[in-house]
Amino acid sequence: MSMQDPVADMITRIRNGCTAARRKDVVVPSSRMKTAIAEVLKSEGYIEDYRTEGEGVTKNLLIKLKFRDRKPVIEGIQRISKPSCRIYCGSGEIPKVRNGMGIVVVSTPKGIVSGKVASAEKVGGEILCRVW
Repeated sequence: MSMQDPVADMITRIRNGCTAARRKDVVVPSSRMKTAIAEVLKSEGYIEDYRTEGEGVTKNLLIKLKFRDRKPVIEGIQRISKPSCRIYCGSGEIPKVRNGMGIVVVSTPKGIVSGKVASAEKVGGEILCRVW
């Protein structure tokens, strides 16, 4: 069976790994977009690390989740733009998550970056997800 929204699958696996299963790591089928999202999460301090495993078609992305005092750093992660309804914003319209305590991940012409970086570089794009 084919996957309709691979990014939503990645986000759901991270959410389930953090909150429900309390796993230390999550395995996701790899792609360039998912690797870029993992890089943003790592640079913002939401995950410890990530790496790709395997070769060819069977590449997987291993994401090490971050915990502080046995509580996950990621309290919530939510997909915003979906294949059925894309959500775009300009550089001045990038939303704040929890009054600046969270981030949005934005796909811009300069790559996939956090909302802070996108507004600093004055570029807009598609809002992929928000993390708090």
